[in-house]
Amino acid sequence: MSIRLHALLILCLSFTLGGCMYPSNHWGDWNDSQLLPTIQKLMKGYNRYLRPNFNEGPVEIGMSLDIASIDAISEINMDYTATIFLRQRWRDSRLVFPGNESVSVDGRLVSLLWIPDTFIPDSKRSFLHDVTVENRLIRIFSNGTVLYALRITATIACNMDLTKYPMDRQVCTLQLESWGYNLQDVVFYWTRGNDSVKGLDTLRLAQYSVETYYTTVSEAVYETGQYPKLVLHFALRRNVLFFILETYVPSILLVVLSWVSFWISQSSVPARTCIGVTTVLTMTTLMMGARTSLPNANCFIKAIDVYLGICFTFIFGALLEYACAHFYTMQHQTIEDFHRDLLKEFNESNGNGSIPVVTSTQPNQSVEIGSSADEPTEQAAHSDTRNSTVSKEEMAGQGCSLSSVKKASRRAASIFTVENPHNIDCHARTAFPAAFLFVNILYWLYYLFL
Repeated sequence: MSIRLHALLILCLSFTLGGCMYPSNHWGDWNDSQLLPTIQKLMKGYNRYLRPNFNEGPVEIGMSLDIASIDAISEINMDYTATIFLRQRWRDSRLVFPGNESVSVDGRLVSLLWIPDTFIPDSKRSFLHDVTVENRLIRIFSNGTVLYALRITATIACNMDLTKYPMDRQVCTLQLESWGYNLQDVVFYWTRGNDSVKGLDTLRLAQYSVETYYTTVSEAVYETGQYPKLVLHFALRRNVLFFILETYVPSILLVVLSWVSFWISQSSVPARTCIGVTTVLTMTTLMMGARTSLPNANCFIKAIDVYLGICFTFIFGALLEYACAHFYTMQHQTIEDFHRDLLKEFNESNGNGSIPVVTSTQPNQSVEIGSSADEPTEQAAHSDTRNSTVSKEEMAGQGCSLSSVKKASRRAASIFTVENPHNIDCHARTAFPAAFLFVNILYWLYYLFL
């Protein structure tokens, strides 16, 4: 009883001081002698443990929001942190008083009134601001309407689909429910529909822009019953320009840098090897840095992972291209050295006997030397005729099975043999840029328009 009397004294003192600070016409027809008995009458017999309209129907509670800021949106934790001004309105017939004015009560006296048990079901962490005092507002109107406002900062879960990251569009929600009062006790509604939410139109975020938002009214069904539920849906579109400058452009430049080796001589082994290895290692570092701000364990492949994988494939392909070109160059050079040595031995010989037939490993290229030293000029003039004659004699002297095996082996060798290894770089200068451009067109069309 002493606690209630103490609270009433504080109320009376506050209103009495308010009457002294404002002119008499501020309160309409009221005067100081009429104000004090009215406040006492409001609080007399008031039970804050019973909701308004007890045993007479549910209480209708209107909601409105002001989004002050969205401080952080985390893809790793899949949540966002927002500061909101939550306003709730309801009518309590026990607080009706004469006149057309409203009375603002100190927020610290909220414990004397009944207030809704509204909560945010998806909230991970939240707190009420208390500088310099708790940021609460209680305003009582003459018809018994109560306005209760709070300033809250909450970290709220948001289930994100990062398949198209960083060209993704996320739809997050802010839900408001009643903890203990079901639909038979409390009914929630938005005071002005979609206009009940303010601040999203002018909100400025680092990586996102707010596309659309809308409000809905639904029900939350639990084992204990059905509860009122209000939902704010808002869509966030990620600004891709930052990622283009930070990730896409460097990766494209690395791919172009790997193509520089196509214009360097194949004999410059250290230069071409250095370019290939450097671009591969740099691309690996770029791929690791792009994943630092994303969840490590997920079951989907993001758009940025696909693009970085494409760039890494082209860079690694450029390195393999030089390895193949160098291999065939060395093979071609070995065959030419062998032919040169063979001709040198033939020129140095006295012409006695014939040099055995030597067949090149390259397709459609063979060197057959079967004449004596007395006819070197005739051999040069009729080399094609002798080659065909020697081939026919060899085919006649060997079995059919051996000849067929030789033909098959020569055809197989011709597939993996390059007549001019320098043409590999010439073809790569055109094939790699064309293929990279084609893949880029498909990539951007798929992730931007599909």
